[in-house]
Amino acid sequence: MPTGVAGWAVEVMEKLSTTLWHERELLESLQYHLEVEQLVLASGRTTWLMRATKDVEAVLARLRAGAVLRSVAADEAAEQLGLAPGPSLQQLVDASPEPWRTVLADHHETLTGMVREITALADSNRDLISSGYRSARETLLAIGGTTVSYGADGSAVTVLDPLPSRLDRSL
Repeated sequence: MPTGVAGWAVEVMEKLSTTLWHERELLESLQYHLEVEQLVLASGRTTWLMRATKDVEAVLARLRAGAVLRSVAADEAAEQLGLAPGPSLQQLVDASPEPWRTVLADHHETLTGMVREITALADSNRDLISSGYRSARETLLAIGGTTVSYGADGSAVTVLDPLPSRLDRSL
């Protein structure tokens, strides 16, 4: 185990790097669970949708808890590097000596890419959920004798059908 001020600095940077590795693993898990959710949504079989959504929420909760640990580790590293509390990862990269500059730069690049991919997945899932909701709503309204049209501003407008609808309730 390293001793002295230099040893303390190594311990602080190792703690930060380990915390960032943990965050990367959680983001990878989130990406996986979002892809599972997307597959469930795309299949149209919603039996597992609630489970997939709960899995996403569980990983998000773990990420929130991990953010606190990352913040503490980053503040400790910032103190060691002479930075103000609450630094960004890029600020830590810029202020760190080698080999920590390279290690933290790798974390920054990987985390940034992962967040970009996760954002795209989440947006795609939100679109799938919205289109599924619209489709179900339009089907239910059509069964009830109404249809949905869209106004000039893009909002949904319900229109009563002049023709009676028949529904065989014996099914």
